[in-house]
Amino acid sequence: MLRAHTRLIPLTAALILAAGCKKSAPPNVAAEVNSRAITFDEIDKQYKLQFPNPTPEASEDQIAIQKLEVLRSMIDNEIMMQRAEKLGLVAPDADVQAKFNDLKAPYTQEEFQKQLDARKITAEAFKAQLKRDLSIQKLFNKEITSHINITDKDVADFYNANKAMFNLPEPQIHMAEILVTPRPDPNVRNLRSDKAQNEDQAKQKIQMIEARLKQGEDFAMIAQNFSENPNTAPNGGDLGYIGESSLEQAAVELRRLVSQMQPGSISPIVRTQEGYRILKVVSKEPAGQRQLNDPRVQQTIRETMLNRKDQLLKAVYYEIARNEASVTNYFAQQQFAKYSAGGK
Repeated sequence: MLRAHTRLIPLTAALILAAGCKKSAPPNVAAEVNSRAITFDEIDKQYKLQFPNPTPEASEDQIAIQKLEVLRSMIDNEIMMQRAEKLGLVAPDADVQAKFNDLKAPYTQEEFQKQLDARKITAEAFKAQLKRDLSIQKLFNKEITSHINITDKDVADFYNANKAMFNLPEPQIHMAEILVTPRPDPNVRNLRSDKAQNEDQAKQKIQMIEARLKQGEDFAMIAQNFSENPNTAPNGGDLGYIGESSLEQAAVELRRLVSQMQPGSISPIVRTQEGYRILKVVSKEPAGQRQLNDPRVQQTIRETMLNRKDQLLKAVYYEIARNEASVTNYFAQQQFAKYSAGGK
């Protein structure tokens, strides 16, 4: 219950702050970001994508909360897109078309159209989303990733502070995963706020992810954007080191699959009790203490520190961008006015 209450704190604060704004809402406009409108029609479209089968018992208040969360994500994306535009980092149409062709390549025309239909999106709308995603990624690369520098001293300090992490009592496998579940869960969070709501959507989503991985997209980035494991998605799906003895608890087919995979390889789609998984074996390590001069140790440390700094700086960058943007959330104002007027 603590988690649910915690999630409501920023929402409540947003409603209270919104109440102080007297600006009237233009027709059908849910929010403005630096005078650029986000309409209620756009929110409804995104809401239906994320919650295509809302539970019958969902109250009007619960639906409003979900739509406010959808709107917050849309506002953040709009802020980032405007920053990309200002810095001249909008992805060119040629790059968008190339990415579209890469994603389309594994399918026949009919199969790809079914993928679009399942997501209730047209090809042109999909390209528009790709343009936005690629532009924001260019923004992050320039403003964040390019400024991250992991020095040899950083690596040595990390190793000395975490030596036990590299002392393996038994052979271990360093693994990462992408998880997609068929059950609705509003607590799932990833960079895209993307959640499958049922079995069909879960199948479609994991197949889309598999196709993107086969096209060479980065496993960690795909996990951050789409994985539905809230504990591992922020870290690129990293599961850490798993002892061979721990694998004895897994199903026979899964143990056999992992034992046959080579470092760097990615599994096919695996159906497990929780949902659909795609696994990656990062490395396989024999028992014993790993030394700092081991290239695998240095690579692991650098990747770990890079991911941590990247996540921290993205969170900071989002907060700074929000502070510098002019945002009016009319939807929040309306909800608060309804509440303060005694609406149920």
